[in-house]
Amino acid sequence: MQQRAINTEGDTPPTPSQALAEGSGEDRRKIAGRLLLLALLVAGGFAAYAFGLQRYLSLNALVHHREALRLYVEAYPFQAAAVFFLLYVTVVVFSIPAASVLTIFAGFLFGCTVGGFLVVAAASLGSCLLFLAARSMFGDLLRRRAGPFLARFADGFCRNAFVYLLVLRLAPIFPFFIVNIAPAFLAVKLRTFAIATLIGIIPATFAYTWLGGGLDEVIARAAAAGRVLSLSDFATPKLSVALVALALIAALPLAFKWVWSRRKAI
Repeated sequence: MQQRAINTEGDTPPTPSQALAEGSGEDRRKIAGRLLLLALLVAGGFAAYAFGLQRYLSLNALVHHREALRLYVEAYPFQAAAVFFLLYVTVVVFSIPAASVLTIFAGFLFGCTVGGFLVVAAASLGSCLLFLAARSMFGDLLRRRAGPFLARFADGFCRNAFVYLLVLRLAPIFPFFIVNIAPAFLAVKLRTFAIATLIGIIPATFAYTWLGGGLDEVIARAAAAGRVLSLSDFATPKLSVALVALALIAALPLAFKWVWSRRKAI
């Protein structure tokens, strides 16, 4: 009883095991649900890697089977689009490093426009699912244990969450899965996360699906140069500069707000 009183006062937040053992029926169901969700994510990710999904979705593997894939899409366009959509969502949810390759192949198999919309929809849905899972499992626990600095950082981030997320999406400085998970620990609203993700991934997505439409030419250039095809053949300097420029433009409201606050403080 004494330990529970201390935890109620907030001096020492309860661990999941303590909450499961001492909490009410509702608390126990909540913790059990989080543990089940964590187990599903871990099991799903382990199964994906155990079956070698990342190898089948590598650039070289897809290039090797590109003609068979193209024929399948031509024969069953709607079924192929549905399978691709579900596969892309799975890749994002379980953080399998194949999203960039699949985006390129979306352009190759479905064309720039259709492929781009497929990727934007699938990536947005997968990101939101992973965000919700991270927030449900760890968000409350981390916020309870956060120190003053993290609390202030989270408060500042949330006040400008849309712009911050938009900049992170436009300029892919950090890995995609980190940008999906980190906002869940900072009390970002799902609507803000979803809209910023949807808008922010559009430029890079359509740029890569457009490049994917010329996959055969890129393969031919790599072969003529005696090189093995890699993602760097698609990440051209012009494309990188364009994405960074978009991110800087998106960051202008933050810069203006910071300068204005400094002037008012003087």
